[in-house]
Amino acid sequence: MEATDPARAPGGTVTKKSAVYLRDYKPPDFIIDTVELVFRLGHELTHVCSKLSVRRNGEHDNPLVLDGEELSLTGAKLNNQELSPDAYALSEGKLILDTDLDAFGLALEVDIRPQDNTSLSGLYLSNNNFCTQCEAQGFRRISYFIDRPDALSRYKTTIVADREKYPVLLSNGNLVAQSELDDGLHQVVWEDPFPKPSYLFALVAGDLSHIRDEFTTMSGRTVDLYIYTPQHNIDKCDHAMAALKKSMRWDEEVYGRECDLDQYMIVAVDDFNMGAMENKGLNIFNSKYVLARPETATDADYEAIEGVIAHEYFHNWSGNRVTCRDWFQLSLKEGFTVFRDQEFSADMGSRGVKRIQDVNVMRVHQFVEDSGPLAHPVRPQSYQEINNFYTVTVYNKGAEVVRMLHHLVGPEGFRRGTDFYFDCFDGQAVTTDDFVYAMEAQNDIDLKQFKLWYDQAGTPVLDLDQRYDPDRRSFTIEVTQSCPPSPGQKDKKPFHIPLAIALLDAEGKYMALERDGAVESVLQVRKQKQRFVFDNIPEPPILSALRGFSAPVKVNIQYSEDELYFLMVHDTDPFARWESAQIISTRIILDLARAHGEHKQGEIDQRYMEAFRSLLLSEQKDCAMQALLLSQPSEAYVSEFMQIIDPDAVHHARMHLKKTLAESLWDELLAVYNRYCKEQYAINADAIGRRRLKNTCLDYLLVTDSRMAKAIAVTQFGAADNMTDTIAALSALNDSPGKERERALAEFYSRWKAEKLVVDKWLSLQSTSHLPDTLDRVEQLTSHESFNLQNPNRIRALIGAFAQGNLLRFHDASGRGYKFIADYVIELDQLNPQVAARLVTVFNNWFRYDQNRQHLIKTQLQRILADSQPSNDVEEIVVKALAQ
Repeated sequence: MEATDPARAPGGTVTKKSAVYLRDYKPPDFIIDTVELVFRLGHELTHVCSKLSVRRNGEHDNPLVLDGEELSLTGAKLNNQELSPDAYALSEGKLILDTDLDAFGLALEVDIRPQDNTSLSGLYLSNNNFCTQCEAQGFRRISYFIDRPDALSRYKTTIVADREKYPVLLSNGNLVAQSELDDGLHQVVWEDPFPKPSYLFALVAGDLSHIRDEFTTMSGRTVDLYIYTPQHNIDKCDHAMAALKKSMRWDEEVYGRECDLDQYMIVAVDDFNMGAMENKGLNIFNSKYVLARPETATDADYEAIEGVIAHEYFHNWSGNRVTCRDWFQLSLKEGFTVFRDQEFSADMGSRGVKRIQDVNVMRVHQFVEDSGPLAHPVRPQSYQEINNFYTVTVYNKGAEVVRMLHHLVGPEGFRRGTDFYFDCFDGQAVTTDDFVYAMEAQNDIDLKQFKLWYDQAGTPVLDLDQRYDPDRRSFTIEVTQSCPPSPGQKDKKPFHIPLAIALLDAEGKYMALERDGAVESVLQVRKQKQRFVFDNIPEPPILSALRGFSAPVKVNIQYSEDELYFLMVHDTDPFARWESAQIISTRIILDLARAHGEHKQGEIDQRYMEAFRSLLLSEQKDCAMQALLLSQPSEAYVSEFMQIIDPDAVHHARMHLKKTLAESLWDELLAVYNRYCKEQYAINADAIGRRRLKNTCLDYLLVTDSRMAKAIAVTQFGAADNMTDTIAALSALNDSPGKERERALAEFYSRWKAEKLVVDKWLSLQSTSHLPDTLDRVEQLTSHESFNLQNPNRIRALIGAFAQGNLLRFHDASGRGYKFIADYVIELDQLNPQVAARLVTVFNNWFRYDQNRQHLIKTQLQRILADSQPSNDVEEIVVKALAQ
């Protein structure tokens, strides 16, 4: 994961970066075998000494070029001899040393100011604790170095600090020495036995407490496990520790990968640009993905913690032991590891629900990215600012590419391939081609065409035509694939797409498709147009397609309403069943939106009401899946089916559908709510599912805005013994103006104002309310005592949630929402360009809206370029958006 900042000159100007191209890759000119770092941590100034053992890589006479940003060089020695300033050059974030030596020692001393590092990249202070974030290019803000992922070195780190202010001093590897020094200082020495790139370096120093546990590996070794956090949060670490032990066991059982360390540490910090970082042996986490207890964390929080803990642990092999050659290969570690954490979470809970959650991320976020100005392949061909390529395409679409490989070679073949990959490339920096080669080598399969998934941007579209021949008793599927143009890629070659299908008879039973009786088939779609024929089909079937979302594509099938209702009832594939329900709901909402635009009253098919009622009253084992089936598609998802997006019409139509359902099925919704409202709290998949179903019903009841519904929500809010039910009740009241809402919001803040992560929930709720005064309230909250513009979690909770989670108010026709976000992009860009760049992406699809909104958004994008000196991060995104 990444957290970096552009180089800024002393006057505050930005050093502009030129584009970097994959085609220009070449290995580093020099290799640094060992690194000895000495940190003297100070509140005003931190001194860093680095001793590098350097050798020339191959025969050439190029100079040694080291990366460095915002460093004050105070000394340099070559083979223990002082270097005069004219013996090297400092230029545009580089230290250049021209030497004839093929092997030498280089010692460099720099001063840095972590307390002023608001970009949270490199070494910085979080609540008076030192911590680092070095991916992608943060290490160059700590010391001059070959700061690239294919430069692997062994590190020895000495930390000297005030023992009272910073009693805990941590780094990668094993603790090999510690001692007390004069003047109230103490010192520790850490040594990492594994070569690693600089982006995996980590340091933490502060006044921290910890919990400790042990894990016994499959070979019988004992690994000591530690989770560090400030003392006031120590009671919220147990779930994270349990998740860590589960993920360690799962990785052994599923991938045969054992922890290679004697100790494994996690540190939770409040100020962090992303979710977590997989630094070798010393993971640094956003506290959001570590801290939980029932009173302060929701079920979604518990699940997210389990998934992110697993993700970072799995990186120990898929990212650390085998790392990426260059940043174009980022998905090699991230896509593969996302797939691994998705499968882990599926095994820990409801597999169907997890799959649908992952699909939702793809369709609501990645498909949109694929169709916009920032569309890029899973393996980009160029970048200006690498920070901007930590995207849903690289991560989530990358995971879908790995999942397709799993489909193509099967579970056993995939395990053979990953075993070969880990064994063959252990300790190396490699490419996505090497990963695919491992699958080919172990499975006798040609994946040359498949690799287009890494190189072509865009979301493929499959048009399916189907015909049944009663005389021949055959069923034919004709598949036509296409992929829209994307920036720099007008024409696309056909993809190799695994399309999972099944056929159902009139009674809802699956038909045999193969001689062995198999009822599901994975079609290998390789051509622009391809035909698949199934014989011995006794009657016209109902086609179930893209089962399990077997490929990240859009599928067009001309289903009748009857066929969709049939699949919603009879299909046993969770995704296919949910997809049928989503198609029906989306069609209804779009029809209602069109009627709203024409000032007409839309109608809702009575069959839909009955299907919803039947689903609501069915007592299913998987209540979480039932809740998903009852939920309406999001406004963002429905909007993607409109040629010109009308946020007001989509919101009105979706709420009209929900209100009609709630008023018609009040008694049934209330009965299901009451069935589960008195259950004792527990954290397990079944209990989580029942709470989701109960609170889904509560959400529908509150849409009616009736006194009784408000009373139910107020009662749940007051009686809840867990944050899931508390937030569900508060969310249900959030769009209902009145004293109940205001009293609940005030009471919530009064009770939880000391809990930062809970306050984030309070801010997000208010910023995503659909009430007309929401932007006024958000503007007021930016001056609230709880808001801190230098904390990324706060920014995401209030400003980010408004822009990304409140399409109705953000896209208000007045343009106030656009100006508000642009104001904060400009201000944030001076503090934390990475966060500012993420925020400005909300404007990317400006061209999808009406002429008035297009003009208003373009005006703000142009102002961002004109009114400030934008960072590389922000400028790259804005320029590409305006070029659309």
